[in-house]
Amino acid sequence: MSSPVWFHRAPIKRVLTMAEPGRKSRLIVERETKPKLPRHVKLRHDAGRGRWIMLAPERVLQPDEISVEILKLCDGTRSIDELSQMLATEYAAPVDEIRGDVIEFVQDMADKGYIEG
Repeated sequence: MSSPVWFHRAPIKRVLTMAEPGRKSRLIVERETKPKLPRHVKLRHDAGRGRWIMLAPERVLQPDEISVEILKLCDGTRSIDELSQMLATEYAAPVDEIRGDVIEFVQDMADKGYIEG
């Protein structure tokens, strides 16, 4: 009699969906995304230091000037395309180049939990 053949089954990778309660999924920033700061993150001007700061639980971030301009526009009413167009007009730069930089910045901030869509 031959011994039974055992198959090694690879572990099943579980894909989280938006329907699962209590689970956060990663925001994928696209041209239609309307980014905003979550309730726990505040963008404030620190008059004492003369610069903008982001306040988050147990963190104080000091964004640079360009980051501040992007963050000020992230109010949940404007898409990435609209933000990019506004910044391209203000800085007289090509909108496609600005859009790429905005998407990269917003994605990075979303991955860290400082922006939601």
